[in-house]
Amino acid sequence: MAASEQRDEVEMLATMLLIRRFEERASQQYQAQKIGGFCHLYIGQEAVVTGAVAATRPDDYLITAYRDHAHALARGTSADACMAELFGKATGCSRGLGGSMHFFDKKNFMYGGHAIVGAHVPLATGLAFAAKYRKEDRVTLCFFGDGAINQGSFHEALNLAGLFKLPVIFICENNFFAMGTSVKRSTPLEQIADRAEGYDMPAEIIDGMNFREVRDKLSEIIASIRKEPHPAFVEARTYRYRGHSMSDPASYRTKEELEKYRLEDPITRMRAQLTREGKLTNEQFDKLDKQAKEAALSSVKFAEKSPEPPLEEFYDYTYVDGDKASTTDVVARATKPRVSPGKKSRRAPAGSSTNGDKA
Repeated sequence: MAASEQRDEVEMLATMLLIRRFEERASQQYQAQKIGGFCHLYIGQEAVVTGAVAATRPDDYLITAYRDHAHALARGTSADACMAELFGKATGCSRGLGGSMHFFDKKNFMYGGHAIVGAHVPLATGLAFAAKYRKEDRVTLCFFGDGAINQGSFHEALNLAGLFKLPVIFICENNFFAMGTSVKRSTPLEQIADRAEGYDMPAEIIDGMNFREVRDKLSEIIASIRKEPHPAFVEARTYRYRGHSMSDPASYRTKEELEKYRLEDPITRMRAQLTREGKLTNEQFDKLDKQAKEAALSSVKFAEKSPEPPLEEFYDYTYVDGDKASTTDVVARATKPRVSPGKKSRRAPAGSSTNGDKA
């Protein structure tokens, strides 16, 4: 492996460390009630998105579900912008309007986290269709959990991708639990990747706890797609060390199971590989980890000092008619009586009496 590639692996380890330390800080801030709504952490799954991003070009499209902090960080969104979004601040990557589940960074071609299970899979198909239609040499990476594979939108999207031979990779981050339901109780197939056979697309099962395996297999698939556009399916078997969300105590799994997967920690494994090969020293690792911790802490301070989104701009992105809708406009539209064609509204005008007499 070339020296530049060796450095790249160290950089990717640094990215994994940043994700881990960022998520740990997010957990602390959520418990301190500085982050509202839902919050889904990626701790334990860092090798999947980091390995996948290492296999792509910066202008390839990326879209994911609600466990999206890591995807933004891996794609180059600053930790400051990510934490500010969690805090609902104007300096966030979605201007404080999206929160944990709706990170978005068009500059880095990260087309969002999406809260509705499976709903973004058709959007990924659309991104891939657009790329092929415009003859762009781009591949779309679509990440989702094992819980999404039984949604109708998932099947419709894969059907179209297979039919039109679109340049998209559907990456199932199989962490074995859809919320608190084991995949063994929700899906009859032993191998989720077998779903791809019904749509005539190649599929692979990879170790999602191994950065190199994820990167190398995705690199191979992407090279194939660039040569001749077609969809592909990847089942990355991974494991989350925290519950489904911050409100989940994860009592549905045993301590023994959790400890078993902790022995396969993707960061520990990658550190061991690089150290064994003489590409990383303990001092270098400690320095990388310290930098990740400092970046995560700095992002919290940035978010705390950042301003709230102006109230008058809350509805700027609600409508697409080109006009900025004010709070007053939205309230007016929402309370305006709906009248069917040819019928008169039964709602009395403001200021009228209630006894049927004219005001």
